[in-house]
Amino acid sequence: MDVNKNKALNFDNKKVSSDLLKDKSNNLESSFSRKDPWIIVGFDPGLTVGIAIIDLSGNLLFLSSFKEISKADVINNIISFGRALIVASDVYPIPKSVKKLATALNSKIYTPPRIMSVESKKELVDSFIKTIFPDQVIENAHQRDALAAAIKTYKHYEKKLNQIEKKTREMDLNPEKMDQIKSLVINGTPITKAINEVSEDKNILNALDKQRDDIKSHLSKKSRDDIMPQQSYPDIKIQHPTSKIDENNINPESSEILLKLKRRIKTQEKQIKKQEGIIKNLRDKNKISRNKIQRNKKEIFRLKSRIDKLYQDYSQDILLNKELSSKSELIKKLINQYKEEKSHRKRLEENLKSIQKIKSMEISKNSIPVKIVKSFTKEGIKEAGDYWKIKKGDVILLKSSRGGGSNTASLLVNIGLKAILTTDQMSHTAREVFEKEDIPIINADKLELRMVDEFAIIKAETLNNEIAKWNSKLKEQRKQEEEKKLLTVIDEYRAKRKRKPMD
Repeated sequence: MDVNKNKALNFDNKKVSSDLLKDKSNNLESSFSRKDPWIIVGFDPGLTVGIAIIDLSGNLLFLSSFKEISKADVINNIISFGRALIVASDVYPIPKSVKKLATALNSKIYTPPRIMSVESKKELVDSFIKTIFPDQVIENAHQRDALAAAIKTYKHYEKKLNQIEKKTREMDLNPEKMDQIKSLVINGTPITKAINEVSEDKNILNALDKQRDDIKSHLSKKSRDDIMPQQSYPDIKIQHPTSKIDENNINPESSEILLKLKRRIKTQEKQIKKQEGIIKNLRDKNKISRNKIQRNKKEIFRLKSRIDKLYQDYSQDILLNKELSSKSELIKKLINQYKEEKSHRKRLEENLKSIQKIKSMEISKNSIPVKIVKSFTKEGIKEAGDYWKIKKGDVILLKSSRGGGSNTASLLVNIGLKAILTTDQMSHTAREVFEKEDIPIINADKLELRMVDEFAIIKAETLNNEIAKWNSKLKEQRKQEEEKKLLTVIDEYRAKRKRKPMD
């Protein structure tokens, strides 16, 4: 086997295939001694492609990976090892590049029913490699995936291939005929039928030569002497078939033997004629096949040139599409960024206008601006504080008092608000915090609020009246509470006096 040829194909920086082929050369000589052996090709597509080739006996012929290799070079590398019977992939569904390669090679496609995991591929490849090279480790993922696909495919057909070898063990078939049978079976022909077809083709010429020799031997004088020795039949005179035999001078027993010989010669002459017709047909078919091969070679050369041109065009299109895609992504990013900045600017402008209006109202003594807090939570208070710049002496409107407790109430107390307007019922704990710090809590329904942009306006006189009412109510409430406490103390004192024994 020409090992240097295989090394030349491995122009990747990895040297796995050249080492494998070097050590494996003695075992693979039988594979390359065949004329165009059938092979299984494991193919891992991508920017870096992986190629693994094994024969139908499970021998590793080639393993390598290539960066930016053309499709034409991939095909050339594969067909230099034989005829691709199957192109195998390790993923499902089948990639388009695998389908295209199989079409170009006129091959079947095999792919596992589901995607193989990295662990299963590593285990499969390591187990296969260790049987050949115990110390060899394949680190290239592309080579590993291609070899895993080839091994998986071979194992899928291994049972049938072993059955073929078992059935043909005593038939003395050469490796080329064995490959032919295996290829027929893989393509769907039953094993027995495939063996019969190949065996029949193999034996036709041998049978023709044998029958010719037999007939010639019977026609020769030596053959006649062997069949009818003169010492056994002294009264019979054996003549050459072309000479005239005097049938009147032979006894009945010899006449019967002669008649059998004539029948046998006639039968064999018919067989010769038939076989000569078969030979002529085969020669004609052979001539037609040679012409077809020549035409196919020219077509292959034309297609290779076409493939190279298409690959160049395809590569240029890919580079152009990548550049366009990159520019398009950048433009989209800039557009989104512009929209966000524009929206942010709009919000800031609206906020600025609202704040300016609020400041102008703060100067006025007739109206008071009311800043809105959407939710009575830490996040809601922080968001409103950042947006409205809430400060001491401001009036706020809680659109929702839900979720507010003593902790959230303390955040507003620390600001030092003038009043808090509510639209619903506030929790008891939060209300106690505000009442303790004398911050009025007023129901917004009692006030005539007017919305302006994103804030509200209330008349200063109306607000002050409500604050005064709230303060008066709070004072009365505290007074009642003090009286209750005093009465409670008096009652406790009286009860204590009653329980004390008299002196």
